[in-house]
Amino acid sequence: MAVKYPLEHRNKACAVSPVTGQEKEAPRADLRRCIGSVSALYAHAIAIEHEAVARYREFAAHVAEYGNDPVAELFRNLAQYGTEHAYHLAKKTASMALPKLAPGEYSWFDQEEPVLEAHAFVLRMATPRLALEIALRAEERAKAFFDKVIDESSDAGIREVARDMARDEQSHIDWVNEALARVPKPYQPTEERPGDPTIPQHL
Repeated sequence: MAVKYPLEHRNKACAVSPVTGQEKEAPRADLRRCIGSVSALYAHAIAIEHEAVARYREFAAHVAEYGNDPVAELFRNLAQYGTEHAYHLAKKTASMALPKLAPGEYSWFDQEEPVLEAHAFVLRMATPRLALEIALRAEERAKAFFDKVIDESSDAGIREVARDMARDEQSHIDWVNEALARVPKPYQPTEERPGDPTIPQHL
């Protein structure tokens, strides 16, 4: 079901809840950022979507070479979904002045501006299961960001947009988890079961 986004909202300062010792530290700095306008939230949503599309396309091609067609198809579908979502977000924000975000703000592989050599190494070494695990962590970070906005913003319009974004991220998390459940875990040798190095392991 299509969700109607609010078209106009006044900028409001978001109320930040006090941090207690029992709360978990945010895994990325973006989770601590205060989103004060719908346009700012859209800017982050678009950046998250663009990064996801690029990585899913890479993973789809890489996993297809492994011969894991079901996982490759999931990545292709997620890339297509993200492309369509990014297109609709771009149309919706065409008349908005969106803030610019730092390069690599939502990079799946790098905390700072992407390093091409490190990126290529991770992609080259990624098994289908590792690719799924990387995707899962990225989707969970994205959902955590939108959940944080929902919890902290005093603007009903911002919360409405963030809820819709969080629902999308949760659906991606569910799809990736379902795929992970079907991919065998790599063999973990122990002292009792050291394993036979001549037998190929499931990756």
